[in-house]
Amino acid sequence: MHKKAVIFDLDNTIYSVHSIGEEVFASLFALILKNGNHAQNIDKIKDEIMRKPFQLVAREYDFSEDLTTKGTALLKDLEYTGKIEPFDDYRFVKDLAVDKFLVTTGFLKLQQSKIEGMKIRNDFKEIHIVDPSTSDQTKKDVFGEIIETYGYDKSEVLVVGDDPHSEIKAAQDLGIDAVLYNKLNLNKRITSIREINSFEELAVVVVA
Repeated sequence: MHKKAVIFDLDNTIYSVHSIGEEVFASLFALILKNGNHAQNIDKIKDEIMRKPFQLVAREYDFSEDLTTKGTALLKDLEYTGKIEPFDDYRFVKDLAVDKFLVTTGFLKLQQSKIEGMKIRNDFKEIHIVDPSTSDQTKKDVFGEIIETYGYDKSEVLVVGDDPHSEIKAAQDLGIDAVLYNKLNLNKRITSIREINSFEELAVVVVA
């Protein structure tokens, strides 16, 4: 069915976190190296932080309660003011004649600064930032609220993101179509999920 609404993820979907990660998270990486025996895993930790919420990485690598608290406090006040560019194929998103929503997980101030830096706020009907440090809300909850608020049939909604275990799973749990945006080849091919490597391919998916 022709889609009326497309819900997009932000990090590694609209832009590459790795393009700004070393700069924006420099203070966090320094904090991690100073607090605990994490030097041997720091490259893996850096990569994970650029792909997952900090709280998940802290649990996965067994950060101490003190380090987790300090890291959370640092990230809550972090903003990015440097240059940031969306992926070159983002222009095809702007051309889609559907309602567009942005739903991202992360610290409010940091996510807002990225959105403002890319000047993409007006490209979306609504922007939702799910901040695990202040709320128990999930992307799945937000997707459900969007459908209810605007009266969409689930078949009229499409979710696009880079993480099979986050927004893609949330969409599947709700019975919403999902597309894995794998531009950076961060995920092994998953045959059960439709995959695209460029937003240029989305126009076909939306009208299918």
